[in-house]
Amino acid sequence: MVAPSAPASASLLPYLDHAATTPLRPEVLTAMLPYLREQHGNPSSLHGPGRRARVAVDRAREQVADVLGAEPSEVVFTSGGTEADNAALRGVLTGEVARQTGRRGLVTSAVEHHAVLHTAQALAADGHPVLILPPDARGVLTPDALADALDASTGLVSAMLVNNETGSVNPVRELADVAHAAGAFFHTDAVQAAGLLPLDVDRQDADLLSLSAHKCGGPKGVGALYVRAGTPFAGIQTGGAQERARRGGTENVAGIVGFAEALVLAEAEREATGARLSALLGTLRTDLVAAFGDRLVIHTPPDAAPHILSVSFRPAPDPLDGEMLLAALDLDGVSVSAGSACTSGALEPSHVLLAMGVERDTAGATVRFSLGHPTTSADVADAVASLTRIVARLDAVTA
Repeated sequence: MVAPSAPASASLLPYLDHAATTPLRPEVLTAMLPYLREQHGNPSSLHGPGRRARVAVDRAREQVADVLGAEPSEVVFTSGGTEADNAALRGVLTGEVARQTGRRGLVTSAVEHHAVLHTAQALAADGHPVLILPPDARGVLTPDALADALDASTGLVSAMLVNNETGSVNPVRELADVAHAAGAFFHTDAVQAAGLLPLDVDRQDADLLSLSAHKCGGPKGVGALYVRAGTPFAGIQTGGAQERARRGGTENVAGIVGFAEALVLAEAEREATGARLSALLGTLRTDLVAAFGDRLVIHTPPDAAPHILSVSFRPAPDPLDGEMLLAALDLDGVSVSAGSACTSGALEPSHVLLAMGVERDTAGATVRFSLGHPTTSADVADAVASLTRIVARLDAVTA
């Protein structure tokens, strides 16, 4: 186990939105810089600069595969988690693959990231059988619920490993076993798990697994999709033979190198980071309960991932204005969110919380805290103090 290195510099203001994106680690930038400057070759070129770029991409692929317990040939680099999710669903359920298997159906859950849910809606519009299952009260898809939903048309089950809004952890291995017993393949969006939970694909029994670099200290705009050997898969982006003809387009060499470096660092520090963040999150939970008592609704179960805490405020008696709450926290220097950054600007309450049965007025007053590599106990204390002041001020306005 490797102890996490101290951040090179720490902001004076609490940044508690690591589930949206994480700061680029200095070690990652150092690894990327040569491929942003002098090492500018195209990996498909046969000359020296091209060969050096190909060596860098191949080495990064081996590093990612090693973290996953996979073969390098099973790693497909993408532009991020959203593309990886899209490719997983469409790559198994559309085109020649679907014609060969005869299984065009998708089963997923109502608390998935929109990268999965919106793709599911598009597949349904194209005539695919799609079933979106409700979670239990913890935001988890249960194996029994999944087993009851599968039939001979189901080609793929998609269930995220860690929920990006609540931190709830799905029993992925059990869900995969249920899917396989019914003759379906299994995909998991593991974007929020990198550096926090084990990613070994045999342990998860996943056929496909999505990752994103910028959720674990890497650059934005790059990720990966693991595709287990033997899984029928058709690439959805044509135009070149890159990634074994599974994803056309010139590789983002610097991004891929940075992604691999970030993932290796995160995995090496995973146990120590998880223990440290779990302790900080426990303090945050305790302090929020002490400050707000029964008015506080905690959506994150005790057995969740160690970095996310989602809380809401019950009306007292009027609903708290969630948009004003986040804006006031921002003005006070505390960076948090209400849920997924991919729905920023949306005024609707979180689809995850509504699917969990949370009342709309309560769901509309939600704060998601997500901790990361640079987070300190001072950040947690400052955030609690700021939130306490702001809630009191907003209550006084509506009184």
